[in-house]
Amino acid sequence: MGLTSHKVLALTVLIAVVVMAGTVWLWPRLAKKSWQAVLGRIGALLATQLAVLAALGLVANNYFAFYSSWDDLLGTGDNGPVVIQNKADASGRLQVETIGQAAVQGGGALGRDPRQSGEIREIRIDGATTRLSTEGYVYLPPQYFQPEYAHRQFPVVIISTGFPGIAKNLVTRLNYPGAALKLLQEGRMQPTVMVMVRPSPALPLDTECEDIPGGAQSDTYFTKDVPSAIQASFRVSPAPQAWAFMGNSTGGYCALKLAMRHPDVFPTAVSLSGYYNAADDPTVPDLFKGSEQRRHEADLMWRLKNLPQPAVSVLLAGTREGDGDYRRDTESFVGAVNPPMKVSYSMLKTGGHNFETWSKLLPSSLEWLSQRLAVPGQPV
Repeated sequence: MGLTSHKVLALTVLIAVVVMAGTVWLWPRLAKKSWQAVLGRIGALLATQLAVLAALGLVANNYFAFYSSWDDLLGTGDNGPVVIQNKADASGRLQVETIGQAAVQGGGALGRDPRQSGEIREIRIDGATTRLSTEGYVYLPPQYFQPEYAHRQFPVVIISTGFPGIAKNLVTRLNYPGAALKLLQEGRMQPTVMVMVRPSPALPLDTECEDIPGGAQSDTYFTKDVPSAIQASFRVSPAPQAWAFMGNSTGGYCALKLAMRHPDVFPTAVSLSGYYNAADDPTVPDLFKGSEQRRHEADLMWRLKNLPQPAVSVLLAGTREGDGDYRRDTESFVGAVNPPMKVSYSMLKTGGHNFETWSKLLPSSLEWLSQRLAVPGQPV
């Protein structure tokens, strides 16, 4: 029986109930002062707690889709190559290209010499236009510090974690710098400046990268304030084709939405297990203030069907099984894309909405992204 099977959940809940009832039934017999009774009480309490925690863990996992299978939970799943597919061309043929291995290959602490391993800097981005701010990290590749690149401008990718995740997870859990350095050393990625942030500059609210009427202007923050601050602080290209947005979960939704709304700012986007409509939960404020038009425009499927499609390239990466309706929603999105918009997609067979899945998808996604970034007048 699979990890997310209703039979497994029902059996675990039943075991928890039986163990609790058994503990209550046996407790009078275990009230003696002998060492056997003390061990019995300890054993009964441990068994009850483990059974209840297992049941609660399965309930939470089934609801949030953290892990999709026992292999996913134990880290023993398939680590074969990730295949990125492009939407079929006019001839109807599906173009398939294998780029990258699924397992994260970079890792560990970066070296002390930035000319060899690059450098991670902790930053705070204050929005000159919106007066919003967020803290995060910038990874500068080794070439940024090498003399032969002293006058070179670099492409940029803004990377957002999910909500309510912290930017540090992009460094410690997903290890974007390590993955990028590994790809760079293998010649599979060009040197790129990475800006790693959270998806909301108005915590504790989840703004879904929206400009809220009378409230936080998160869309403007990410499309105007952040690029302006990065360009003023680092040696990066101002050309739109040198910029991209990437993220997981909420960050993936933001990446797609900002690219579709602002192709002149982010003409390339990568979404790892991102969804296609603004979330609706207690952490999300009233984003649209009663405006049905604003609500429609935040629905990416509605945009595909009702607005001119932008000249952007997007990658959708996730799993076929184990992440709720991701496969169905993604297939609907891919089917609705038409030129000049371009879409590629990559799906593991199984995997939950978690770091394990995103780590497997990361190398191939970064390589795909790097192939589309370009600084005018400079070789890739």
